[in-house]
Amino acid sequence: MPYYLNNKSSKAIQIANYIYRLRPNHHHRLVFSYFGSIEQHGFCSNSRNNNKKDDNVIDLSQYPTDRIRNFSIIAHVDHGKSTIADRLLELTGTIKRGHGVAQYLDKLQVERERGITVKAQTATMFYDYNTKESNTNYLLNLIDTPGHVDFSYEVSRSLAACQGALLVVDAAQGVQAQTVANFYLAFESNLTIIPVINKIDQPTADPDRVKEQLKSMFDLDPSDVLLTSAKTGQGLEHVLPAVIERIPPPPGKSDSNLRMFLLDSYYDEYKGVICHVAVVDGSLRKGDKIASVATGQSYEILDVGIMHPELRSTGYLLTGQVGYVVTGMRSTKEARVGDTLFHTRTTVEPLPGFKPAKHMVFSGLYPADGSDFEALSHAIERLTCNDASVSVARESSTALGLGFRCGFLGLLHMDVFHQRLEQEHGTHIISTVPTVPYIFEYSDGSKVEVQNPGAFTSDPKIRVVASWEPTVLATIIIPSEYVGVVINLCSERRGEQLEYSFIDSQRAFMKYRLPLREIVVDFYNELKSITSGYASFDYEDSEYVASDVVKLDILLNGQPVDAMATIVHKLKAQRVGRELVDKLKKYIDRQMFEITIQAAIGSKVIARETISALRKNVLAKCYGGDVTRKKKLLEKQKEGKKRMKRVGSVDIPQEAFHAILKVS
Repeated sequence: MPYYLNNKSSKAIQIANYIYRLRPNHHHRLVFSYFGSIEQHGFCSNSRNNNKKDDNVIDLSQYPTDRIRNFSIIAHVDHGKSTIADRLLELTGTIKRGHGVAQYLDKLQVERERGITVKAQTATMFYDYNTKESNTNYLLNLIDTPGHVDFSYEVSRSLAACQGALLVVDAAQGVQAQTVANFYLAFESNLTIIPVINKIDQPTADPDRVKEQLKSMFDLDPSDVLLTSAKTGQGLEHVLPAVIERIPPPPGKSDSNLRMFLLDSYYDEYKGVICHVAVVDGSLRKGDKIASVATGQSYEILDVGIMHPELRSTGYLLTGQVGYVVTGMRSTKEARVGDTLFHTRTTVEPLPGFKPAKHMVFSGLYPADGSDFEALSHAIERLTCNDASVSVARESSTALGLGFRCGFLGLLHMDVFHQRLEQEHGTHIISTVPTVPYIFEYSDGSKVEVQNPGAFTSDPKIRVVASWEPTVLATIIIPSEYVGVVINLCSERRGEQLEYSFIDSQRAFMKYRLPLREIVVDFYNELKSITSGYASFDYEDSEYVASDVVKLDILLNGQPVDAMATIVHKLKAQRVGRELVDKLKKYIDRQMFEITIQAAIGSKVIARETISALRKNVLAKCYGGDVTRKKKLLEKQKEGKKRMKRVGSVDIPQEAFHAILKVS
């Protein structure tokens, strides 16, 4: 029986798939009817057109571990990782040439809009490796990773499933800050590193200079470097043979009990949580019962397969292979990234897992409309399944109502999370000023980590006797002529210089210890501005150091707005307070009563602005008469304004919260 839908959208495809899942033993046809034409699409695997043997069935048993290579692509932002991934997928026939979608593995809308990779993506490729002696078919698992520092957690998870990495460097820009960071991530994971110099077709390309940089900074042999151009395809034919020859196969044992890494997960409306896994030991088949080390819960494997590059069911996974499993998980708390999965009724040694994500920035998220709290809660729960590096805790604000306090790996990570909430889930949110975690010691001897300035104690009997703030180790690579202005910028941000050297005659390498609070908002933008866009910047978290910090409150008509409170260094409190009240004055609308905006440290007001009231001309009807009549009317209006100021509430527009994000 055919189903008719006057729609040619992907929604119609979803409906057809849903119908097929309900009644899989019946042959259904979905007929699209639009503009007078009809197209028919079969959706049943056992239809009369599919009675023949399927030549596309993948037999993973042909690939023992010695014919498997797991590798990732790591590089600085915009050095060509995703484009190289596209060309490798085309070379192996995984996707068609001229498929019309650049950066095929960047599937999120935010990735395409910003031109950056946010989520690590896996694709399985099959490659015929021809030598003089033989022709052997290999299974290659490629993982395309993000390049921005905020997503280094994604990179570390990806590297855990690999035995090697392609280190891609731009032939014109050379080694950049995130190149250094990603190299050491791979080096610490004991991966085989294959250096690749990309974009050699550019007029400003200088591969010989970049080879020298790789030699001096990472001790990589210049003769091992591959020269490529992902845009033209030049040199890419040497990449996969190098992967097969240089990267070792997975070290797992096929005759041992099953052990799987849970690498990543995301939520599907029909299947529930889809987990990306790497089979370290043993094998897995559809219908098997598995358990989680972290939660102790058991599941049945409902579907298992590989990403080729879309989900492709195979019915099983063997040692060393990377793929996906569907277990019917419905809660985001069940799919813990870094978990070890194993067969029930067996005993295994848990895999090492990953370092827990260290949250560097905290911000409050509130629904723009208070009645949308449940919708926001549902959206955050779904999105955190796809981004395990976000921490979420409920909180409430007197100004904004119920919301969430979320921890992020950095400011770009926070910005991308907000954008995905709005684009993928249609939510409208208000975000508070981003803060970093501080440690305070009080006079009663207690030590408390404060992530939310609103949680700062207001008890006058308990005073702060010591405080510590988090710092980062920042790596900055710049052209030599900008050294002076960058040193001045780091000094203004209370930085301590740790290292200063020259990579070559044109570029300098600098290492600083900087307070996290000083770089969290606009440091990177300012660094790019003063170096004409040539600086590259990367950081890693460091220890807490003693610091003199204070809580800065914002008061409207004498009432503190907890959502706008922030913690700043005492030396900068005066300037930050002045900037905050100036910005708020521009964005808060005038009311029928006077509004006083104040910035205060404790009971001491350090900055103030006043928004005058909207006034009605009560003297308009007085064409003459005694002056006392006019004074009486003005006094009556004045008393009314005072009364209104006591009982009236100030509406704070969303733009005001966005504006104060720019104040450091």
